Amino acid sequence: MSGVLTLTPTASPFPWAAAAIATYTGKAGLNFDNDAKGVTLEIDGSKITAEDEIVQTLAKAAGLADDSAKTAAYFALAKTLPTVTAFPEITAALDSLDDHLAWRTFLVGHEITAADWIVWGALKGSVKIVGLLKNNKHPHLLRWFSHLESLESTQQVIAGLSEAKSAKARSNKTAASFALGLQNAKEGEVVTRFPPEPSGYLHIGHAKAAMLNQYFAKMYKGKMIIRFDDTNPTKERTEFEDTILEDLALLDIHGDKITHTSDYFDQLYQYALQMIKTGKAYTDDTPQEQMRKERFDGIASKHRDDSIEDNLKHFAEMTSGSEEGTRWCLRAKISVDNPNKALRDPVIYRTNLLPHHRTGTKWKVYPTYDFACPIVDSIEGVTHALRTNEYRDRNPQYQWMIEALGLRPVNIWDFSRLNFIYTLLSKRKLHWFVDTGLVRGWDDPRFPTVRGIRRRGLTVEALRQFMLAQGPSQAIVSLEWDSLWTLNKKVIDPIAPRFWALNKANIVPVTVKGGPEKPEVKTLPKHKKNPEVGHKKTVYSSQIFVEQEDAISFEDQEEITLMDWGNAIVRSKTVNESGIVTSIEMDLHLEGDFRKTKKKITWLAQPTPEHALVETTLLDHDYLITKKKLEETDDVKDFVTPVTEFREDALADANVRELKKGDIIQFERKGYFIYDGTVDSRMEFIRIPDGRAASIASKAAPQTGVMTPAEDGPRDSAAPAQAEESQQRGQLTSKETPVETKMYKVAKVYGEDEVETPVETKMYKMKNVYDV
Repeated sequence: MSGVLTLTPTASPFPWAAAAIATYTGKAGLNFDNDAKGVTLEIDGSKITAEDEIVQTLAKAAGLADDSAKTAAYFALAKTLPTVTAFPEITAALDSLDDHLAWRTFLVGHEITAADWIVWGALKGSVKIVGLLKNNKHPHLLRWFSHLESLESTQQVIAGLSEAKSAKARSNKTAASFALGLQNAKEGEVVTRFPPEPSGYLHIGHAKAAMLNQYFAKMYKGKMIIRFDDTNPTKERTEFEDTILEDLALLDIHGDKITHTSDYFDQLYQYALQMIKTGKAYTDDTPQEQMRKERFDGIASKHRDDSIEDNLKHFAEMTSGSEEGTRWCLRAKISVDNPNKALRDPVIYRTNLLPHHRTGTKWKVYPTYDFACPIVDSIEGVTHALRTNEYRDRNPQYQWMIEALGLRPVNIWDFSRLNFIYTLLSKRKLHWFVDTGLVRGWDDPRFPTVRGIRRRGLTVEALRQFMLAQGPSQAIVSLEWDSLWTLNKKVIDPIAPRFWALNKANIVPVTVKGGPEKPEVKTLPKHKKNPEVGHKKTVYSSQIFVEQEDAISFEDQEEITLMDWGNAIVRSKTVNESGIVTSIEMDLHLEGDFRKTKKKITWLAQPTPEHALVETTLLDHDYLITKKKLEETDDVKDFVTPVTEFREDALADANVRELKKGDIIQFERKGYFIYDGTVDSRMEFIRIPDGRAASIASKAAPQTGVMTPAEDGPRDSAAPAQAEESQQRGQLTSKETPVETKMYKVAKVYGEDEVETPVETKMYKMKNVYDV
């Protein structure tokens, strides 16, 4: 017996008991539906809408032991708890449960029963009760509650709910740009295709094409084909096919079918022969540079009117891979001087003697993309070919191929190519960064590859929303990154757990008078606005650490707020001859009003053998190039950002040890980070930009970063010359405006001498207010 439990993620209170017992017993699958009314269990042809009846039905179906007369009383308690608002009544109920569980593992018997789940669900659904439990006044009840919550089945419910709430963030408005849809599209019949070349890694531009193809296929309840355009043995490798499929999986993109252009080499060859025999193609041995010039100038090739017999003979030489054959190529006979240069007799077949990674040495001739794509689209049943509008001039060529061969027509749908400022999408230029060691690989977080942006913390949901928001725009522009990262922040903020980390440099020990003599541990929510994210343990002690930056800002006798603790008054501060704070003494003042303090700071209890802190490295990154858009004539070497990685040693609270690689968190007062793994026993976290100007502006200062090579040399300090320059920049002259910036210094355009600007004016002259 297996059923379906339908529930809405926005229900208040959420039916925790029903959802938890459904996954625990495995007797019903969860279906999150934003339009659902309440909770419904469909099982054995019947529908049940009352949560208590759902719990009893699933417990009975799973054979959970439930023979106690007290079970009914617990169901009654679970029904009344959500309605109780008076604090004494809530406390009395919790006291009673705590006493009952003092000598018991579960409410009834020695195994989990329906009584446990119905009461746990009632407690979990009350923010007030969950808050009271975390005060450690009911240790036995908290132990029982935490055990049920820690079960893998319960965690599945919590994760599923968080995912459903996140998915709801994408409203129908996001896709409103696509209201016009695809031309001549019929529901259930649309077939799209994503045709990557297996010669490298997917980047964010490919991601847009892949996502749009999948979006329309799902929109019309059709299919999407992933087809590898493997027509150039020089560049292509089997391993790139594997990495492309992995990249697509990272984007949650899965085709209904995977094919290769090489599957159709025999048919394509026959179509090439057909075009020769019908006088629509000819062979040509014009040198490449001369052919390019003739096409540009609208001059016909000397072989354009060769006989069909000669063309077949030369094509046979090409097919054999002979020395004579390698001189020739096959061109479509479309036009000599059409204003659209894409129609000026394009090459459709060429010779390549290298073995193909799938067909080996069978072929010596290979079709070009422009010839193979329309033919294979038609053969595979593609109804709509989505192409970036950089191909627009070649669209008539696409249609000409289909008409010349009498094939089924295919609709073409254009969209704009995705470009971002300070971003390279050229495989050749990206290869240069990898080959020179300026980055650590194709998954480097500074790279625009799918692997790179995912590693930097960009979520699939944010990327999908961003792509759909672009709509069928035809404008070719370089976009700012801020809107994409802002979308990403909206996705991760509601579900990212909060932790603390302090910059280790000159960290300041603080004695808190009035604090606990021995370290105390309290359980707090990981996210104050979303208790479903879970809980963490916070250590309180009379000996704590604060950051040097905060310590310097404290004034004598100033009242500050220690976050998640209370107010404290700064009584004394010890400063060395360099102006660095070396210690602080505070008096705890829990009666103080946190709303009246100017400074709310993070802190960490000084480590003990029982409560250690975690050594971490916080990484931040800059753009790889200093120019917003590189032109074709620009040499990338001239525009490399001097420093693109910044490392900060930090101490984090012990809760971060529970994280898995790829988990996204927030270090409060620092920003969002993604856990990237452990290196040399240090947990490394990569900063996720949040869309604000400061997080996406160039950070290329010579302070703490390193650039080249990526794998060699020091990773946590700048060159001495850079440090000296940084210090010099910190000494302002009387005419400098004090501005905090991480921009690297460049020489003034007009030199260091003061520039007089001749201006005719009748205004009387005033002395500069900054002159001292």
